Amino acid sequence: MKKFFALVSFFCCLTMAAMGQNPEKLGATPAMGWNSWNKFNCQINQQLIHEIIDAMVSTGLKDVGYQYVNLDDAWHGPRDKDGFIQADSKRFSSGIKALSDYAHSKGLKLGIYTCAGSRTCANYPASLGHEYQDALQYSRWGIDYIKEDWCNTENVNAKGAYGLMADAIKQTGRPMYFSLCEWGTNKPWLWAGKFAQSWRTTGDIQNNFNSVLSNLDQQEGLRKYAGPGHWNDPDMLEVGNGMPVNEDRAHFSMWCMLAAPLILGNDIRHMSKETAGIIMNKDVIAVDQDKLGIEGLKYSKENNLEFWFKPLEGGDWAFCILNRGTEPAKYVINWQKFNFTDDLSKLATNFNQMTYSIRNLWTKKNEGTSKKIKKVIIPGHDVLMYRLTPKK
Repeated sequence: MKKFFALVSFFCCLTMAAMGQNPEKLGATPAMGWNSWNKFNCQINQQLIHEIIDAMVSTGLKDVGYQYVNLDDAWHGPRDKDGFIQADSKRFSSGIKALSDYAHSKGLKLGIYTCAGSRTCANYPASLGHEYQDALQYSRWGIDYIKEDWCNTENVNAKGAYGLMADAIKQTGRPMYFSLCEWGTNKPWLWAGKFAQSWRTTGDIQNNFNSVLSNLDQQEGLRKYAGPGHWNDPDMLEVGNGMPVNEDRAHFSMWCMLAAPLILGNDIRHMSKETAGIIMNKDVIAVDQDKLGIEGLKYSKENNLEFWFKPLEGGDWAFCILNRGTEPAKYVINWQKFNFTDDLSKLATNFNQMTYSIRNLWTKKNEGTSKKIKKVIIPGHDVLMYRLTPKK
């Protein structure tokens, strides 16, 4: 035991001196990256992650802001004689440290998965009772992001368990983004902001539009808990995993309106031009990554249409119309119907006092100003998404 705590102390000092970074700066904007689960489940190995790292660079994903490459469940091997977790020696023959070094050499960051229970969701060794050892091991490996799941947690207190891991991370001295995957069961938005950069607000997303809408609906009333350094997480993205382009576009748009973490879950080595065009749309990403860090709000609803606003830096607004129906919907935008002051940000649209220029973020075309009413058609299971900028 003395040997273990000596190791902890040594590596804490070593890492803090080497890194010279402030963990408080993590998550200033929602995380952007990739995770293995949605596409590959437990079928992961060293070669796949190498290829994903390469694809993050070659496709241009890194250039538009995606930085984390995250291993999900099933990378684990057994613990060693001292209780330290090891990688599966067959799947990851060079070890996790080598992967981390490779990611860093490409200007990227590596993330890893664990669980707050006795076993992970796929029945691999989890962190219950090993929080400080695991955090130290991840620090040794050069990990930058930790996702902690919530399986096999009978009689485990969520706040206590995640608080323990948060302290373990802090004690390593290495800045590691902490993502709680507690599914919203114990309302983490009420307590997790003290020690995590994001927390899941829902169960697992599925690759269909009903699931996307369900996870979207579960964000109702949560926007006040999100902001720089602490984000609501409605789960990872399913863009590129088989839904039609219109549904993928709506999915991505709404996650950006929510200021949600943008964690890709598709095979980025082999994706269509349409998929690449969605997940690499800089204008839409800018809405998600806006430095004000204010989550969007659903202002109103008419039939199948929802009208969302998100205040942005510099007095701009993102305006998104979501069509939850399957058929195209005609609508006449009378901007004066949308005069309001946001209770959270205290910012006002002031359509009655100022004129905005209108830019369509998906067609990348300027579409006049808010001086006139605007006739639009919103395709089924799709969005119209605008950036509104005050005219001087």
